[in-house]
This record gives sequence, structure tokens and C-alpha cells, in this order.
Amino acid sequence: MPIDREQLLNWNIPEVRHAYTERDTMLYALGLGVGDDPQSPQALRFAFERDLLALPTMAVVLGYPGLWMRDPALGLQWHRMLHGEQGMALYRPLPTAGTVIGRTRVTEVYDRGPEKGAVVHTRRDVVDAATDELLCSLFATSMLRADGGFGGPPPPARPGAALPERAPDCVRDLAILPQAAFIYRLSGDYNPLHVDPQLAADAGFQAPILHGLCTFGMAGRALLDAVCGNDPRRLQSMDVRFSTPVYPGETLRTEIWIEQGAAVFRSTALERGAAVLTNGNARLAA
Repeated sequence: MPIDREQLLNWNIPEVRHAYTERDTMLYALGLGVGDDPQSPQALRFAFERDLLALPTMAVVLGYPGLWMRDPALGLQWHRMLHGEQGMALYRPLPTAGTVIGRTRVTEVYDRGPEKGAVVHTRRDVVDAATDELLCSLFATSMLRADGGFGGPPPPARPGAALPERAPDCVRDLAILPQAAFIYRLSGDYNPLHVDPQLAADAGFQAPILHGLCTFGMAGRALLDAVCGNDPRRLQSMDVRFSTPVYPGETLRTEIWIEQGAAVFRSTALERGAAVLTNGNARLAA
């Protein structure tokens, strides 16, 4: 059945109370491949309990509402859904353990047409459960590839950002573990598309694809190492567009340009030469 835009805009997504431990913080880091060099600053800061710090991109798994679009009452072809864009804003360093509450809402629904699908924007605010202090906000765009043509408004034109016409200031290559999706999903995103070959084939992929948010986190790792001195306090926000799916076992190359206290970047699946993250932008603290 076609999308009911008003139903989606007013859909009640239950808030999520999420208690997590230092073990969960380290598991998230391992899902991004931290520890590939056991003696690196990243391994010792983000995957070792002594003086443990949380990776800033761990924000994306806190208070996660799960696959709420699978509710049959919405009638969405959720298995054809792709993550289109992701943004995060951090208001303070993330605790390495604690209890948070995630409050998610749909902010917009657009119609790209019968052949191009629908676009759903959501926002999730994550607060400390004890104090109600806002820790971070997450902004997601979902592409419902089989749900267009319902008569809604088209998305506004958003031209891609041009990269500087010079060589990147920094380049980081990170190998994606063949088992990366199996580890990353233990941080809360259990969408079977990322591990079930048959479901991936049904959705039109040659193999299970990596979680977009795992790719997002790996690009965050590259930014932390290249321009933040592995100090989580320096990465204040990060936005990307997911341009092409990534497969476990590939190499993620992130090219970074420094522009007036910010970083612009793109990430490529090196073996295929395919740009997988575009319109990358990060705000950096001094």
C-alpha cells in the first residue's frame, strides 16, 4: 500500500532507555576495527579499560530505536531501505558507561516518484537519564527505494559539496574486517541485511553489505587520528552522504581537507575505486 505521509510524520516511536557499560564501549570500538594495530593510540584509548574513552561516533548506537519501520501498520517495504545520510552533533564527550534515553521522531517525508522511492528524515536526541542533559543529536535520512509515488512533496534540491581543488591534507586507509558486520551488529543494529546472504540477494546486492553507520564510524576513526590527535573532545559534529554500499573485506580510504577549522572529507572503497561517503563535513574544536 502507498505511504501515508501524515501517519509517518505523527508516528509514535517509543523512547528508548539504554544502559551500557565500559564493555559495550570497547565492543563498539572493536566493531570499527580498533585494535588492528594493538599498540596504536586508538587501541589503548578506545579498546582498553585503563583510562578508557568513548569514540565520538558511538553516539549513533545510543538510544537506538531499532527497526521501527518494520511495523506492519506502516506498510513499508523496509527490506529495500537504504541509509542515505547521517549527521551527528555532540554537546559533550560521551560517558564510557551510563544510562541514556533516546527520543526519536520523524521530521520530514518526501516523495521522489514511483521509480525512485521515498525519503524519510528522523532526529534522535540522546539525554542522560539521570539529569536529562542533552548529550548528542543524530540526524538520519532513510531511502525507501520501493515506496515512492504516494503523492507527497518532492525533496528540495541539494547540490553536492565540491571538494577543494588540491591534494588532500591527510589520507588514512583502514582495512574492513571480513567479519566486521557480525561484530558491529552486537552494538544494537540487528538488521539481517548485513549478515544474511539470501536477504541481501533479495534486496539486489551481491553479498551482505556493511552497516552504513559502521562505515560512518570508521571515517570518524580516520578523522580522529588525522586531525584530532585521537582526542574525542575535538570532533564536535560530523555529516556524510552514503553514496555506495560497502562490503566487508574492502579497504576504506578517507581523504581529508582542512578548511577554516573544519574538515571536509570523502571515503572510498579502495579496491573498487568507488566513493562510498561523500559530502563529508566535520566541525573541529581548537
